[in-house]
Parts: sequence; structure tokens; C-alpha cells
Amino acid sequence: MWLRVVAVCLLFLVACASAARSESKTGNTGITGVIMVTPIRPGPIRKGSELPTAAPLPNATFRITSDEGVVTTFTTDTAGHFRVSLKPGHYSVVLAENRFPKPCGPFEINVEPGKMTDVEWRCDSGMQ
Repeated sequence: MWLRVVAVCLLFLVACASAARSESKTGNTGITGVIMVTPIRPGPIRKGSELPTAAPLPNATFRITSDEGVVTTFTTDTAGHFRVSLKPGHYSVVLAENRFPKPCGPFEINVEPGKMTDVEWRCDSGMQ
């Protein structure tokens, strides 16, 4: 009888360890990075100019989709950074709001198991 109890306890421990390992992998799988907007000034950009031509896109909401439809959304922080945990697969990311005359995205990304893919994407402000 006590062998059965020990066996059940061991099975339970193995199942918990496997679930924790699986959860840990999902937390380390996805995309992270920054989204910039460019140009940030109207008019031509002089060659050799030290003025920045791009700036972070703060507090912008993006929609992530896969072949199955909408997966999730995320919002950039005040410095344009974001981090999203995703299952491995192919995704498309697009700005979910109308901030610019042109669409921002779609940005295509392949998420690999156990890897946070670092990206820097740029949105067109529409300034000329």
C-alpha cells in the first residue's frame, strides 16, 4: 500500500516539474524590442546631420495575429519598448490604432522555442 502512495507522489512531483519547465520555456519564448517612428521632422534630412531622424513610439497598442486569428495585444512603454511571451510559431504584428497616415506594419516574425527574439521596427510618421 505504501508503495502505491510513494509511486503516486513521485508521479505528482514529475508532473509538477514538467509543468514548471514548460511554463518557464513559454516565459522565455517570444519577442522583445523597441518600436521607432521616423521621420520625426518635416523636410529633407541633411547628409551628416547629427539631429536624430527617429524617435521611440510610446504608449502604442499593437495587435499580434497568427493563422488562427488574434493572439494578443501589447502596448509599448514610454520609451517604445515591449516584451511579449508567445508560443513558437509565425506571427504578424500591426499597430492597432490609427496614429499615422500609413499603416504601421505588418511586421512578420518567426518565434523560436526557448528564444526571445529582439527586434527594432519602424513606423512611418507620414511627414515629408
